[in-house]
Amino acid sequence: MTAAATSDRAPLPHLAWMVWGIAAFLFLIAFVHRVAPGVMAKDLMQAFNASGAIVGLLSATYFYAYAGFMVPAGLLLDAYGVRLVMTAGSAVMGLGALAMAAAPGTSVLFTGRFLVGLGATVIFIGALKIAANWFPPSYFGTLSAVTATVGVLGALVGTFPLAALIGVVGWRGSFWIIGLLTMLGAAFCLIVVRDHPPGRAEAQAPVPGLRAVMGGMAQVLGNPHTWPPFLAFFFLYSATGNLMLWSVPYLKDVYGISTTRAALYFSATSVALLVSGPLTGYLSDQVLRRRKLPYTVLTSCFLVLWIVLVATLGGLPLWGVAVLFFFMGMANAAFVLTWPIGREVNPPALAGIAVAVTNLGGFLGAALTQGPVGAVLDAGWAGVMAGGARVYPVSAYRGAFAVCAGFALISMLMTLLLKETRGVNIYHQLRGPAVPAGRPAARP
Repeated sequence: MTAAATSDRAPLPHLAWMVWGIAAFLFLIAFVHRVAPGVMAKDLMQAFNASGAIVGLLSATYFYAYAGFMVPAGLLLDAYGVRLVMTAGSAVMGLGALAMAAAPGTSVLFTGRFLVGLGATVIFIGALKIAANWFPPSYFGTLSAVTATVGVLGALVGTFPLAALIGVVGWRGSFWIIGLLTMLGAAFCLIVVRDHPPGRAEAQAPVPGLRAVMGGMAQVLGNPHTWPPFLAFFFLYSATGNLMLWSVPYLKDVYGISTTRAALYFSATSVALLVSGPLTGYLSDQVLRRRKLPYTVLTSCFLVLWIVLVATLGGLPLWGVAVLFFFMGMANAAFVLTWPIGREVNPPALAGIAVAVTNLGGFLGAALTQGPVGAVLDAGWAGVMAGGARVYPVSAYRGAFAVCAGFALISMLMTLLLKETRGVNIYHQLRGPAVPAGRPAARP
């Protein structure tokens, strides 16, 4: 348990929320970076004469960097603390955005995108470390969901508002603004954020060395209960990441509407997640006292909605598409349960690494699938161009989105392998001697 939970004195509420708020703001910015190619896809195609596969690979470059550095990010956070590591990561993320704004060609564009993903890697894990260090354990599931919801707010900012900004200052001007905001957030992180509440024992204790934390990583990776949440999130976010990337181009190509209007319709997904994310965390923590059940139910609903999307492509009115996107956003809230499960089946002292490893699943999934799904679109392209960008027919999108429905199916099947934690850490019960008869394995 953290000192915040064991001490009779609660941490200063305003300071705790301020520290978490800085991390949450940086996560919002990171999410704007994450989804930006979906709104800019056609602009990037025109500016760099790019195909769907190239745009998919550009978007995936963020996830390649994110996935490749995620476990080291957990190590660095556990070894050197949230303040320094998050400040450095935010600065790298900002520099990457500025490089994209000034990119004369695709090599610099891809390099900037890689730096953005590299810097963003530490932000979410750092925010969860702050939640673990500054708040009682009973808050962790809810704060995980609220933090994820702040990211969803960033995704919402990255749809209609970003499309409107692009309409005013262009895609390069938008990257200049986002990059400068990111650098400002890095400065606030350095000034305000602290690793632990003031006066707590942990604040004066030396952080563990990298060698000790590396041993902890081996322990997390060797735990068989780490892998079901990893795989469930891998396939869930494979579907979600491609939905974020290709929905706006789909609406533009099939319904013939502007980027701004398409982004407005797709924002229904983010609006839904603003509600369903924290609601899922609250219900899991305080009402159901379950992790596995809501994860399985929500991924099952997500699968059904993907099937409906594929079956009705191009046939629904725009308001119907928006309603479908809204319910897909509601069901997609399943992902907020990934991190509590990963944390609760691993040693409490290795929370950063456990969250990093399970979080890796989703971003590895997006990294490995966005390029190939873009290639599926290219395979169905009939040669039509508009304004220098490829226009894909309904049949191409049906093939690409059918692949995503397959990802949703596998994710749902993976949730059946999850270990129910009931919201408490059960690592020692899983690894230790058998629990005596009549004694519950985990109490709500």
